Amino acid sequence: MIKTMALFALSIFMLVACGEAGDAQLEKNASSETEAVESAASETAGNDGLGVGPVKSVTIGALDAAMAKEGEDLFTKNCTACHKIEAKFVGPALAGVTERRKPEWIMNMIMNPEQMVKEDPVAKELLAEFLAPMANQHITEEQARKIVEYFRQVDSK
Repeated sequence: MIKTMALFALSIFMLVACGEAGDAQLEKNASSETEAVESAASETAGNDGLGVGPVKSVTIGALDAAMAKEGEDLFTKNCTACHKIEAKFVGPALAGVTERRKPEWIMNMIMNPEQMVKEDPVAKELLAEFLAPMANQHITEEQARKIVEYFRQVDSK
């Protein structure tokens, strides 16, 4: 009887240990896949991480505080129902976005979310993670550029 209980306990221990190792490997594989998608996306079909849409080139200079303030106002009015700067919400947290994405990609995502989630690998991955497509707020290119300037200001702090 004691041998049977010891064998049973050892079997349970082995199953749990194997399960935890498998979970760790699954997490590692998922992380590697996400990194691979992001890496591939930055060189997707010749767009060099610019995304899909009308914005092909953005000139970035010194931070423009007035433009950033207008961008903050636009972000507050149009984006905060789904996005927070420091926390995931309906969509991803946006702190550090200018370090992860090119300004063209950010602007194309703001202006052209439907096509981005259909054709851009990073946008597809974000949709798969958050399960909520980004709403088209009909932001103009000028407005999108101001929002990028706001993100630059946030990321510079």
